Amino acid sequence: MNMKISALNKLQPEEAKLAFLQCCTANAWVERMIAAMPFSSFDTLSAQADINWQGLTEADYLQAFEGHPKIGDVSSLREKYRSTEKIAAGEQSGVNTATEKTLTQLKQLNDNYQEKFGFIFIVCATGKTASQMLETLSQRIVNERSEEIINAAEEQRKILQIRIEKMIETPVTINTASNVKEI
Repeated sequence: MNMKISALNKLQPEEAKLAFLQCCTANAWVERMIAAMPFSSFDTLSAQADINWQGLTEADYLQAFEGHPKIGDVSSLREKYRSTEKIAAGEQSGVNTATEKTLTQLKQLNDNYQEKFGFIFIVCATGKTASQMLETLSQRIVNERSEEIINAAEEQRKILQIRIEKMIETPVTINTASNVKEI
């Protein structure tokens, strides 16, 4: 999905809900985004997404985390949350080139993480290799659960911002001698 802000603003609440669920599966965040419509610009939308993310409950964060497959779990990537498939494409592409050993370690440590904290490891994986994700996971698994909720929530915020960028067609600005136009 790639739409202009004006198209987003014209969506009916149920359509807007579906669009925002592509970015984040926390219902409270989605409801806040719908309530904040219309947005005057991409920057306003992005800022409002951050504002609406702040102050959610732990249950809301956990609901958002549920919208993600486990890092490195290929079958989960294919099967879970097919509705976010297009907008989430490429987020875990660094796993595609990993060695079998790295993938095995990543899966095992990820399982350990989920067992310890009660939710999957959340990291903004865009641009990260499997080795980098494994290193981050190794550093974070020693944390207390309260610290990990905060870490995972911040990573989720980064992910939803990337997905908003993918959802919204960024206007192109043209400078001419007489004026500036957005197209």
